[in-house]
Amino acid sequence: MLKRTVSVLLAALLMLAAFSGCGGGDKSSAPSGSAASSEAAGSPAEAADPGEPKSGGVLKLSLPASPKNLDPIKYTGTYESHIIRNVCDTLVDYEMDLSGIKPKLATEWTISEDGLEYTFKLREDVYFHPGKFQDGRQVNAEDIKYSLERSAKESSLNRLDMLDHCEVLGEFEVKCVLASPNAVFLTALTDAGNVIVPKEEVEGWGDDFGTHLVGSGPFILEAFKLDQETVTVRNDKYWAATPYLDGVTFMYINDHAQAANALKTGDLNLATSMQGEAVQLVRDDPNLVLHETPGLHIAYLYFNQVNGPTADKRVRDAISMAINREDLVAGVYPYGEAQIANVPLPPSSWGYDQSLESIAPAYDPEGAKALLAEAGYPDGGFTVQLYISNTEFRIKMATIVQQYLKTNLNIDVEINPSEWGTFSEIAASGNADIYGMSWTWYPDPFFFLNKLFYSGEIGALGNGAGFKSAEVDKLLEDALIETDQAARTAMYQQAIKLVMEQNPIFVYSNENVTDGSTANVQGFVQRADNVVVLVSDDVNVWLS
Repeated sequence: MLKRTVSVLLAALLMLAAFSGCGGGDKSSAPSGSAASSEAAGSPAEAADPGEPKSGGVLKLSLPASPKNLDPIKYTGTYESHIIRNVCDTLVDYEMDLSGIKPKLATEWTISEDGLEYTFKLREDVYFHPGKFQDGRQVNAEDIKYSLERSAKESSLNRLDMLDHCEVLGEFEVKCVLASPNAVFLTALTDAGNVIVPKEEVEGWGDDFGTHLVGSGPFILEAFKLDQETVTVRNDKYWAATPYLDGVTFMYINDHAQAANALKTGDLNLATSMQGEAVQLVRDDPNLVLHETPGLHIAYLYFNQVNGPTADKRVRDAISMAINREDLVAGVYPYGEAQIANVPLPPSSWGYDQSLESIAPAYDPEGAKALLAEAGYPDGGFTVQLYISNTEFRIKMATIVQQYLKTNLNIDVEINPSEWGTFSEIAASGNADIYGMSWTWYPDPFFFLNKLFYSGEIGALGNGAGFKSAEVDKLLEDALIETDQAARTAMYQQAIKLVMEQNPIFVYSNENVTDGSTANVQGFVQRADNVVVLVSDDVNVWLS
């Protein structure tokens, strides 16, 4: 009976997806890790010889939402960051495969034994774009101090709150002093909110700096038109490489099917963050290329650890064992937009350990019934409130979970969808029996494990379910002050093991980073952290 009931439900959802246009899903938290782009195999678009790289042409790139403010300390969305990163530079950056941190404006750095001081030596061939209040002067240590201290004091998302102050040691040498040892400081420096900007332009424009951004990156901001487009032109003096592209125009297309159609007509060259039916439209077109990479992302259900039936681990295990992950992922992502997952850390994070997959409870309806009876619910018969954001991915997931729990365990699931602001407040409050969402951030495990499982995060969105373990806390605290990545990896993997043994969270998928492009876009390399790199010392995108 279960197989037929769930199969009918899945078939209905797949049919709905086929006719409903583009799908949606929350990229639920903050910033978002590895692998080169995966392109549609064997298509003529892939097979064509592009020839030698050449200069010229404007890349038309779409974003699924409109950026509101390009001031690095004020930006809150991924969409702003795509523009900021191509206009400005950070002190350090991730390798393209996210395997480690590499120099950018800094050529090298040293860390004091106590982990409190980071001393950077800077490139001497970097110049700001000419602006209204400076004429394109050389970037120096004073600019690093100004930009990083500004972020530490004024960032809307506290992106550099571990920084106490900076000291200028010379024209091209600067020391950053932390309030306490913090192993994720270098990672934080890669964030678009911590790019280097000229004081003259910031203070000259005042509140309007966010529409007149000036940096030292590969493209110069020419025009920012709110809710329309952002126009950039090539920076011929870019230190890493002269861009092949004449410029990039960032367009705002919030309908994924519309973006796919714009690729087909050539009105667009690169569509970012594609979802739903649009993915298949691009995949099926021999003149287009679909880029897919498993993202630095987990989607999950988080069980209340303090109140209600799920405070009992046996109930959490029973619920987990009553849901078939394979069928769940097939129903939620009918166009292959995600991979099946079990571990609360994505495979593209350097802390991931595949052997931990086996700890997650396997699909076992009969075993689930026995556990639920042991917990005092021999016939199920209770109701849980499941809170989600009102996006297509989450609604599909909740509907399938509802059917599994009713059919397998006689648990009634009441689904409570809402817009993001309302949902996030409820999830953080500790009042949800279960909440379903996703999390995406940097490859450093800190940004997943500490945010989701550290007791100090109880009451925040990450740990709204109230997970608490003194042993896990200690491992996470020790890993934060340890600078050796191998040692940190061991600590994080032990922490994951302890967390999974308590089963506070049912992880079911790693959603892909999915972009579509026309066949003439050459040299594009997709990153699993969803960062769009168009020009660097490794990449230089061009149009054939």
